[in-house]
Amino acid sequence: MNVRDEQRERVAAALADHLLRTGLSQASLRQLAAAAGVSDRMLLYYFADKTEVLAQAMARLAADMAGRLASALPETERLSPAVLSARAARLVIDDAYRPFMRLWIEAVAAAARGEAPFVDIARQIGGGFLAWLEARLDPATTPDPPGAAAAILALLDGLALVEVCAGPERARRAVEALEAAARH
Repeated sequence: MNVRDEQRERVAAALADHLLRTGLSQASLRQLAAAAGVSDRMLLYYFADKTEVLAQAMARLAADMAGRLASALPETERLSPAVLSARAARLVIDDAYRPFMRLWIEAVAAAARGEAPFVDIARQIGGGFLAWLEARLDPATTPDPPGAAAAILALLDGLALVEVCAGPERARRAVEALEAAARH
């Protein structure tokens, strides 16, 4: 890896941390450059434009979250939709995952408004989450794995919205209800 690529990786890591801390509201080119500790001009030396900056930072965050999720729920473990929903829901409200989920909500909202680059980012990350979920479903208890994965993703995203809109206590109660249903 050459010096430029190393610097690009360092900048992408700093930007990913910045987005996780501040969300998308602090994502102007000037704010991103400051967060990375470089000038606007240097930021555009490492990346073609703001779209590429955001895409790289979000891809890095998605990979980080995927790694955390893979550790928490290994692919070798095949679960029923109810058990996978409950176990993944517990992660959604965990303090370590909360910043990722809030940033994901922001990215999806931007994608819903048709904002570049979030339409593509949301499709890529959403597709990755769907594949991750589908790989953990037990085919013996899941007649339609793609449909079940989509339903679980909708439930998890909805849980993140409940936490934002109704508070952590309501989200915790929802997770407990999912866990109780999975036991029966």
